[in-house]
Amino acid sequence: MRKVYLIILVVFQFGFAQNKALLYNFTSIPQASLVNPGADVSYKYYFGIPLLSGVSANVGSKSFSAYDLFANDGVDFTEKVRNIINKSSANDKTHVNEQVEVFSGGFRVGGEDSQSYVSFGVYQEFDFLMYVPKDLAILALDGNRDHMGKSFNLADLNVRAEALSVLHVGFHKKISEKLVLGGRAKLYSSGANATSTNNSGFIYTDEIEGTRNIYTQVISSNLELKTSGISTFTKDEYRGSETEDIIHNSFFNGSLGLGVDAGVTYYFKDNLQFTTSVIDLGFVRQSKDIETRTYKGSYTYNGVNPNFDDIDGPRNVLGEFDKAIPRDTLYNKYTTWRPTKFYSSLQYSFGESRYGEKCDCRAQSKRGYANSIGGQLFIMSMPKKPFTAFTAFYKRSIFEKLDFKATYTFDTFSNTNLGLGLSGTIGKFNIYALVDNVFEYKDVTKANSIAFQFGLNFIFPDSD
Repeated sequence: MRKVYLIILVVFQFGFAQNKALLYNFTSIPQASLVNPGADVSYKYYFGIPLLSGVSANVGSKSFSAYDLFANDGVDFTEKVRNIINKSSANDKTHVNEQVEVFSGGFRVGGEDSQSYVSFGVYQEFDFLMYVPKDLAILALDGNRDHMGKSFNLADLNVRAEALSVLHVGFHKKISEKLVLGGRAKLYSSGANATSTNNSGFIYTDEIEGTRNIYTQVISSNLELKTSGISTFTKDEYRGSETEDIIHNSFFNGSLGLGVDAGVTYYFKDNLQFTTSVIDLGFVRQSKDIETRTYKGSYTYNGVNPNFDDIDGPRNVLGEFDKAIPRDTLYNKYTTWRPTKFYSSLQYSFGESRYGEKCDCRAQSKRGYANSIGGQLFIMSMPKKPFTAFTAFYKRSIFEKLDFKATYTFDTFSNTNLGLGLSGTIGKFNIYALVDNVFEYKDVTKANSIAFQFGLNFIFPDSD
């Protein structure tokens, strides 16, 4: 059981990044408006193939790879775990995010000469964030026998998770040749939520000065776990399917919330473009199947045998802690804020396009440039400090209906993240594929970050 506990602690360092650097401002893809509702795109109308118009997943780890943990190199498994924990920090994080579009579409409004557009859709999302509980992992691995005088920080326990669906309606309008504005309203439906992000306290053990084998031990705890849509599954009488019930609750049978996106595209010159957007500025009022468990109080022990010195049984640590600190259960509604994302880019275009104005669904082709280079900034809110990434990119219109984008991203997971993306249209049928960190695919067991995204749409341009 001890090994299982340790595996859980380290495996959850793998994380998904929510930065969609390849999709951002890749305007031949309709889903680009999901990361900037003010993107400079135009079409008569489009619709995505249900469940296949936007599927994304990626995984990353700053501290280690699967190879570090499971390589057949003769190193004891516990020693591998210890090495991983020792080189990790309490600021290393796990971030998991996946999205699947259920359906999506968009159309022009206001007549043939209008440059106003409406888009809509529903997507499912799972979001998970966990900081590495380094002190608690050390306590589980070694106990406190070799850590006299160390204060184990309970604030290292910092985690949140949510499964939800999002119904959205967006509007964007080209105000002038230089300015495009857009916004999107969102209705969130949370099927399950768990939040434990404001913890504090410590566990401290030391030998009393002037004595031998006489110890003082202090536990100060202010721990809280809030859940919504989950407690029903923990009851003995529950006989349903957790997965099916969470999916059912997520589709507008769970806790509800509201959010907005906003975006801008501005041209300083015909070939110099600035964009920025704010995504998921919103909240969910958790009100369905709610439960809050608290461990609050303090405990002091002085004696010959400290209660937490059994390094061979971390479950004993938890058991003694449960006895020392009273547990309470509350049933109050609570509010959670969505992880808000900020994007921005500066793009310089050059090289005359050979395809003129035949296709009106791509802003860069309309303006007559075949190549674009620039940089993108991504920031996402997190409990401790924001996650930040910078991306350099190159885009090219290869053929009239085939576009290419390459990115090189610097973030906390990797400094060698090369991404490649293609978007092509045959007739009215559009297909796109985006892959991050292509260098890692030569041996995925040693990868620190892998990502992909693909989708299928039908696009009907203005020229039809």
